Amino acid sequence: MLISGNGNLNKKIDLHMHSLISDGELLPSELARRAEVLNHEAIAITDHVDASNIHLIPNLIDAVEDINQNWDIQVFVGVEITHVPVEIISKIAKKARSYGTEIVVVHGETLSEPVIEGTNLEAVKCEDVDILAHPGLISKEAVELAKENEVALEISGRSGHCLGNGHVAKLATEIGADIIINTDSHSPNDLKNFEETKLIGLGAGLNEKELMKALVNTPKKIIKKRRYSRMPL
Repeated sequence: MLISGNGNLNKKIDLHMHSLISDGELLPSELARRAEVLNHEAIAITDHVDASNIHLIPNLIDAVEDINQNWDIQVFVGVEITHVPVEIISKIAKKARSYGTEIVVVHGETLSEPVIEGTNLEAVKCEDVDILAHPGLISKEAVELAKENEVALEISGRSGHCLGNGHVAKLATEIGADIIINTDSHSPNDLKNFEETKLIGLGAGLNEKELMKALVNTPKKIIKKRRYSRMPL
């Protein structure tokens, strides 16, 4: 049974993971099964998309429906819009929604990849975007817009992408923007339980109160915003 209200805080929500539909190593079902064993309440499978493969979203929906009908974990259909021209982020996000996507993530300006400058700013302006992943040395202007538009800024557990965690945490905390901690899992070893994920936030400089908000309140806020009635809050 899924938690509601204050419930068991050791149940984890992770809204950024990848399956072999893009560059992950696991089928959606195996990803969900491994997450369930690690005491996850819910996950979002957010495979990389651009215009070339966005039509595959219904395939993920079929797999997710099978999981949600039979297992004690809630899986949300997501995408991570990745390395696309800044000018089409909004268009791709809307198209993803039209295919049935529930959680929309944008691949932010991580320090470990040559993401197009301006991606962070455009993502936080878009009403269909829920999470700006690993936004690197994000600007104050972008953080302020993220707060205004309720786009959560990610603290990442992934190698390379985590290099900007301290900067993101500091600026987002000062400005009051929502922070979320995700693993960005691609392989079995990337998955982390609740206590292991707490260490990512503590390493980024979050205090205990900020940490609980990032791990519990923010992901539930995103889910509630999209009005997913199948997960009690």
